[in-house]
Amino acid sequence: MTRIISGRAGGTVLDVPPKGTRPTSDRVRESLFGSLESAGLLDDARVADLYAGSGALGLESLSRGAASADLVEFSAPAATLIRRNADRVRTAGVAAPARVHRASVTTFLTASGLEWDLVFLDPPYDLSDDELTRALVALAPRLSADATVIVERAKRSAAPDWAAAGLEPERDRAYGDTTMWWGRPRGA
Repeated sequence: MTRIISGRAGGTVLDVPPKGTRPTSDRVRESLFGSLESAGLLDDARVADLYAGSGALGLESLSRGAASADLVEFSAPAATLIRRNADRVRTAGVAAPARVHRASVTTFLTASGLEWDLVFLDPPYDLSDDELTRALVALAPRLSADATVIVERAKRSAAPDWAAAGLEPERDRAYGDTTMWWGRPRGA
């Protein structure tokens, strides 16, 4: 069972697509969001949740004080499910907008005029390194000057090619079979 861990919508149960996604575990999300909160990165943040799956990362951000979340998912059934999850979070008292975009990540980023302060990329484990790099390159112009980008992939995966996108690595942390890499715009 996936749920919102804390904040205004804490305890809200989220639906998860029956196949094709790998939701971030509650334990990993709890650790991740503890780090984000202690660094002050959630308050009034404009968030993008790319490869959103169930929308858990973006919706958890809203529950904990983010100003808005753009949740991008290519799968039509998953995008419908994310809308349902966003409605549950809204019903739990979160007024900040959760905008669901059914599109490929690179297409969405290329067409978007939005800017974000915090971005999660949790692609399918079989996404190629080249595809991830293309997404990071498309994302870079959409980042605020002090943005944080978090990439979640299998522990066995190579680190993101931050340099190709004009970004720099900040840190990484492994949680079982998962690694989270943190990056920022150069000079942030």
